[in-house]
Amino acid sequence: MHYPKFLKRLLRSLVIGGQSIYYIFNGKISKSDLFEQLMEAGPGSLIIVLITGIAAGTVFNIQVASQLSEMGISGEIGGLLAVGMAREMAPLLTATLMTGKVATAYAAQLGSMKVTEQIDAITMLKTEPVQYLVVPRLLAMVIMSPIQCLLFLSVALWSGQIWSTIFYKVPPIIFWASVRSGSVSLTNTDLTSMIIKSVVFGLQIAIISCGWGLTTKGGPKEVGTSTTGAVVMTLVTVSLMDVILTQILFG
Repeated sequence: MHYPKFLKRLLRSLVIGGQSIYYIFNGKISKSDLFEQLMEAGPGSLIIVLITGIAAGTVFNIQVASQLSEMGISGEIGGLLAVGMAREMAPLLTATLMTGKVATAYAAQLGSMKVTEQIDAITMLKTEPVQYLVVPRLLAMVIMSPIQCLLFLSVALWSGQIWSTIFYKVPPIIFWASVRSGSVSLTNTDLTSMIIKSVVFGLQIAIISCGWGLTTKGGPKEVGTSTTGAVVMTLVTVSLMDVILTQILFG
């Protein structure tokens, strides 16, 4: 029975992810490599997260706050923005941004190493490629994804507060009171769910991008194909996982 190529690579990626988790739980982590990957997944992605967070808070005001103001319930703007961002927009948009920035880098780096036989050289030196290359990347994504997500949420809320005050004359104290204790307000459950989603998405991004990179075959031309395939598969699986997690957490 012949399985589609993408399915074989997805299964191989899951195996690589399982091996990485095994190494992590056994403490086989290179701290120097981990720090390098943390910098790429963190500060290296910071600016796009900030810009998109500001834009998300602004767009919310354009789309939603105007309607709430016309209905005379502008005091609920902060709570609705906070809940909408925490439950859905922050983890999903952060995952999308990190897929574009980090997953492409991981797939391209490992794909280039594979086609130039550097992976074979690492194996000949009696070093496990998954432990050496994948573990630091996977751990970096699991650590940095929730941090980036919290940053995204914070920036979006501040952006929303500033623009709602400028456009709709909502006092800042009313906005933040709505976030904390309005009829629709941000709860610890919402924040916990956001963190869970961001950790799972970070895990997916690392596993699929590294898996696609390590299963690259052919010449340098195939590196680009693998990178594109990794991004597409990551976005599809993150979207599907978002549906599942939303049903589990809020269903």
